[in-house]
Amino acid sequence: MTLDELEIGKSAVITKVGGEGVLRYRLLDMGIIPKTRVTLIKRAPMGDPIELWLRGYTLTLRIEDAKKIEIAEEVCCE
Repeated sequence: MTLDELEIGKSAVITKVGGEGVLRYRLLDMGIIPKTRVTLIKRAPMGDPIELWLRGYTLTLRIEDAKKIEIAEEVCCE
């Protein structure tokens, strides 16, 4: 599953950061690294970009970039 498929309000853990060159380094510099927990806060009215919560801050990311980030959805035990 990739980050662009995550539902609003759901959390997941990043398993792999794809992309090449500058894009991959930019994602890593923003804190998008494996084993990081992310939560999808909201989507823009037209669906792009998405707003995420990770590492104590809010990050806005384009859908095209989110498709390069693989995640594993967290299973809650309520």
